[in-house]
Formats: sequence, C-alpha cells, structure tokens
Amino acid sequence: MKSMILNQYGETAQFVGADLPKPSAKPGHVVIRVVATSVNMVDTMIRSMGADLAPISPELPALLGMDFAGAIEEVGNGVEGFAVGDEVYGCAGGLSDLPGALAEYMQADARLIAHKPKSLSMREAAAIPLVGITAFEGLTRAGVGNGQKVLVHGGTGGVGHLAVQIARAFGADVFATCTGDKDIQIINGYGAKAIDFMNEQVADYVDQHTGGAGFDVVYDSVGGANMSKSFEAAALNGQVVTTVSMLELDLTPAHFKGLSIHVVFMLIPMLHDFKRAEHGRILGEIAKLVDAGKVAPLLDEQRFSLEQTGGAHDRLTSGDATGKVVIEVA
Repeated sequence: MKSMILNQYGETAQFVGADLPKPSAKPGHVVIRVVATSVNMVDTMIRSMGADLAPISPELPALLGMDFAGAIEEVGNGVEGFAVGDEVYGCAGGLSDLPGALAEYMQADARLIAHKPKSLSMREAAAIPLVGITAFEGLTRAGVGNGQKVLVHGGTGGVGHLAVQIARAFGADVFATCTGDKDIQIINGYGAKAIDFMNEQVADYVDQHTGGAGFDVVYDSVGGANMSKSFEAAALNGQVVTTVSMLELDLTPAHFKGLSIHVVFMLIPMLHDFKRAEHGRILGEIAKLVDAGKVAPLLDEQRFSLEQTGGAHDRLTSGDATGKVVIEVA
C-alpha cells in the first residue's frame, strides 16, 4: 500500500513515499481503507520533536496520522457492531506502537472508532475525531448544561470551534474569544457571542457578559500563560478546562476562587489502553449531534493529497489555516 513516512525527526524532517505491507485485522481490530486524515498540532510536534516526546513518538520509520475517515475492509475476531463496508471515523493510530492513517489502509482497535456521521463527507468526518473527543470530554467533565455561561478561549481553533458548538448543543449560553472579522463571523454564526481578545480586556468582558460574576465554565484551548486569563474570567467555584497545561503557573487566583481544574489529554486511551471504548462512545454521540444539525466541522480551504502531506503540516504550523487541515488519501 502507498504511504507517507518519516525516516527521521526534526525541524527539517521530510515525509517520503513508501510501499508498505497492507495490514490484516487481528482480534478486536478492523482494517480500514483510509479516505481522509486530518492534521493535528500533536502530529506536527511529533514530526519536529521526535524523541523529545517519548513515549508518544513512534519508532522510525514512523507512520503518523491520528484522525481518519474511511470504510471497513476487514473485521477481526471478536469485533461486534461493525461490518465490511461500514463507513467509520476515529482517532486510532499515529503514535507509540500504533500505525497511523497516512496510508491507504490502517489497522484500528474497534473500540476507538464509530460509524461516521451520515450527513458528512469523508473529508469532513476526518476533521472531527481528536478535537471532537477533546471538546466533548472537557465539557462533560465540567458538567456543562442548560443555562450555564461558558467561555471558550480560541473559539475558531480545532478544539475550540467544536467546544463552542457542543456547549451550545448542551444548552449553554456560549461566548468565545477570537480576533479578526472572519473569526468573529464564524463564532456569531454558531449562535455564540464573539469576544475580540485583542481589543477587550478580561475584566471588561466579564463585567459586560456576566455582570462581574464570571463564567460558570471556561474552556481554555489556548493554554499556557492564557490560563491566568481563564482563572480571572471564571466564577467563584467555577470550572476551568485546559488542553495545554504543560507549564509552571501560580495557582493562587484559582485557590481564592475555589476553582476546579480539568486537564484533558485525550491520547491516554491510546497510549495506555485505558477506557478505549469511551472514545468510540463519544464519537457516536458527536455523530448524533452532527446529523441533528447541531455541530459541523470547520475545514481549511486548502486541499492536500497524500503526496502533499508535508505541505499540509506546514499549512497548520504557519498559523494561516482556518479550521482543520485535511489530507485526502483516496
């Protein structure tokens, strides 16, 4: 089968074409004919950092690509609920010892996949899994529900744009930070209220939108130093969700507000074979929201083939992409 692999890691590492053996389905797994795969920031980090991200990074030569959408080609023993020909999507490889989706076929643990939303193309469905699971997990751990005021930092990013829509589907009153007319229009189009972080201070939008009380839940998909802004924006006894918390930070503001902090690292099931079926369940729930017209993926306008994988990575890291960057394999 055709694939794109890395023979080395580093800032200058290049993807090269390789003819690899087609996988077969071992028990509990399926073989998927990959139609599309999307690029996540963690994919680009593995490419550039390699061993510095052990044990996440695969051994070289590396077959990356976590997200995918495609059709089941073969079903292994013990797999229930899936059949040959089913259209599925998921996040099931491209790290550690799990071969990825930058190939015509991939083997996937059946617990990590779900039937793709019927209303989406393969290209659209491939944009959802990693960021969708991350958004859904964070919002449910924070107990988002009817009537709550939710702030999403990075509302047009990969995780953020789905967190905005899923929080709305859960019945919350949603606000999201962004900047620029295009992103503001996207947020407002989701039925949320856009906050231009370049022109509005935290204290000002907290006062304007919550009467100074703060937001019940702050979903921080930006992370890093931005977490201090999340603490400032949160209500007393509020919930803060973060997807990027690898830093030293003074928790004093969180202490005096009695905040609960939820760290979402959605790769844990793949890395540790821990509660993998939960990811399949979440993807099934997201598919229902999509087919009900409540959630839609945001895709970057540029299109890439499998042979253009390097360009797709560069597009994401450039900061010029709006929404998810997708590679069309088939």
